[in-house]
Amino acid sequence: MTERLRFVMAQLNLLVGDVAGNTAAVIDSAVAARDRQGASLICFPELTLTGYPPDDLLLRSDFIAEVDAGLERIAAATRGITVIVGAPRLEAGSLYNAALVIRDGRIAARYAKQELPTYGVFDDLRYFVAGAEPCVVDIEGCRVGVTICEDAWHTSPVAAAAAAGADVIVNLNASPFDQYKGPARESVLRDRIAESGRPILYCNMAGGQDEVVYDGGSCAFDANGDLMVRAPRFDTGLYPVDVARIHGAWMPLEGDIEPDLSPEATVYEALVWGVRDYINKNRFPGVVIGLSGGIDSALAACIAADALGPERVHCLMMPTRYTSEMSHTDAGAIAEALGVRYDVVAIEAMFNDFTAQLAPLFGDRPADVTEENLQSRIRGTLLMAVSNKLGGLVLATGNKSEMAVGYATLYGDMVGGFSPLKDIFKTEVYRLARYRNTRSRVIPENVLTRPPSAELAPDQKDTDSLPEYAELDAILAAYVEDDAGIDDIVAAGHDRAVVQQVVRLLHRNEYKRRQAAPGVKVTTKAFGRDRRYPITSGFGHQSA
Repeated sequence: MTERLRFVMAQLNLLVGDVAGNTAAVIDSAVAARDRQGASLICFPELTLTGYPPDDLLLRSDFIAEVDAGLERIAAATRGITVIVGAPRLEAGSLYNAALVIRDGRIAARYAKQELPTYGVFDDLRYFVAGAEPCVVDIEGCRVGVTICEDAWHTSPVAAAAAAGADVIVNLNASPFDQYKGPARESVLRDRIAESGRPILYCNMAGGQDEVVYDGGSCAFDANGDLMVRAPRFDTGLYPVDVARIHGAWMPLEGDIEPDLSPEATVYEALVWGVRDYINKNRFPGVVIGLSGGIDSALAACIAADALGPERVHCLMMPTRYTSEMSHTDAGAIAEALGVRYDVVAIEAMFNDFTAQLAPLFGDRPADVTEENLQSRIRGTLLMAVSNKLGGLVLATGNKSEMAVGYATLYGDMVGGFSPLKDIFKTEVYRLARYRNTRSRVIPENVLTRPPSAELAPDQKDTDSLPEYAELDAILAAYVEDDAGIDDIVAAGHDRAVVQQVVRLLHRNEYKRRQAAPGVKVTTKAFGRDRRYPITSGFGHQSA
């Protein structure tokens, strides 16, 4: 029997629904691992052939038929190496989230995911039936137990594979990124290793899919829980893990270990990855951004330029009488530093025309938020016109703090097809902007230090309507992400009246968030798939 083998983790960026393209990627990867890396086994992410999450595509019989045909093509094209690939599998009327073991031109074994999550972005029970049996396959004398994603977060599936004789556990994943996920994954894997006494190879997907980013970071731990191999996050590739029989037990040997990124770099890369894949996978030629000279649009422009290249980013400055000279100067400086296209389209005359036409309807009522929102909606109309004519997707530039409390204008600054900062609190916007400046100085110091303002009224400041962002974000994080109650947040040191105001605004503005563009998920509780609250509800409004 062979005493040393090479396994390969295929960390791929897959496109949901593109079964033919994903199948081709599997075949190319398997052939490369066999011929160039001398691998005996290659494993792929969860639901490789469909991409993740395929959602209701799984309910279509023609889609499942495409998957079956893809598996046949893989079997025919990958002799000489064992392939473990994720795919839905229909058997006796039940659909399973499966891992198929393919070798010698056929499907040699099948494993069905046992733990089917329904929290956060996951909805497995809508589509799949849970498996109940372990799957262990012999790879040239090394017995490999197969598990899928959520299985590793529970004791039973790994324990069952070990009890069935597995020497090594392979775990196929489509594990979404959040800023705390990396350490959490490694902690969970060490728990399973401590319980089972078996090494684990963890193969994760990479790339962006709508609001979700898969950050890779595939890794291998030995039976002592020591990290032996870790692939880069936010990258793709074929990452080898050499395993050897040592004193009768199969162990992964030490290989390349990618160093950790800083917290700011990790989140920033997730945003760049999410924007790049959303634009490219949906075949947009570029993006259009309203560049105001403020911190949010500045960071969004940086992310877009880093994701797509400056030649695919078009920024518009749309000033009125309330736009400061500093904003003019700073917006121009940001655009020049990034090398993006930059145009100024003044909207003062349009604003005057709108107010004149509305004057007979409004009568002698004083100016209020109506006129403020009108400026924002004119800008939204212009951005959409440029998008329609030139083809770029409009990026909305609002942040999570604003979206939480409704400090945003429907059909105005909320206009856009994608929202890079949707899951980024305002205080983190500043941290990320300062981080981006460490790579190359793009954002002027003025933008980082002056009080934030929508510049829709004379001397306007965000704090005219909201608490200071440090306090607002702390309250929102506690209430939204930790599900803390008002009394708990007050006990943590916040003024009750302020907490009640924030909670009231949060619940009152669910209807706005329901109409907001999708955006990159980076926290444990992003608005959208992670957090599903009713629009019409009495809860929270009593907190006045």
